[in-house]
Amino acid sequence: MTTGISRIWTRLLVPFAALFLVFQLTGCGDKEADQRKAFIDFLQNTVMRSGEHLPSLSEDQKQKFGNYVNDYAIIYGFSQQVNRAVDSGMKPVVDELSAIRTPQDYLTRRDSLRQASGSLGVLTQQIQASKTQADTSKAALKQPSDLKTVYDNVYNKVVTLPANSLQPLLPALQTLSQNAVQAGDFLQQQGAQVTFNGTTIQFPSQQQATQYNALMSNLSANAQALSQAQSALQSGFQ
Repeated sequence: MTTGISRIWTRLLVPFAALFLVFQLTGCGDKEADQRKAFIDFLQNTVMRSGEHLPSLSEDQKQKFGNYVNDYAIIYGFSQQVNRAVDSGMKPVVDELSAIRTPQDYLTRRDSLRQASGSLGVLTQQIQASKTQADTSKAALKQPSDLKTVYDNVYNKVVTLPANSLQPLLPALQTLSQNAVQAGDFLQQQGAQVTFNGTTIQFPSQQQATQYNALMSNLSANAQALSQAQSALQSGFQ
């Protein structure tokens, strides 16, 4: 009799163990689904509606999103780089160039413009490196199809479009600012020979006037960069 009872319990333990395993797997699956749902909702209703500055995650959100926090870190990190480029790099240059309204402004603002535009070249390289890193990290993600569709849209808005706008714009803006600085340097070299009268300027020789007009032609050829940068600042990159 003892042997028979042992056999019965042995048979019963196997189904109970399997059932327990099913409950464990189901519980894990529900947790991931909840985290994914919360993350998708955050992307659609918060990130896609955000302006140029994406929100950082609270501790509660980190708990709710689970491992999807790493997915958000990709776009958030790139957004931070873009914000630095715009706020500390592009905007000061745009402000300086926009303030030039008369020939004498090239002279009085040349030093501040030179300083403001000095970082534009470095920012261009940093954004390219950040974009490459973000693309590589995104390519390695294994996302369910429902999340991938939403995430791809957010990635395009936060990473792809700003990068495509800034990468050609920053070098063009740097060229324009250099042209303006050159005009200011030229006027400084002329000293008291130059006469300013509002929006007009007079030189004692035709050669000086010709040199100045050549500098103005270079500025006119690149002036579109300023209007594009102004539009970008007004609309935001995010």
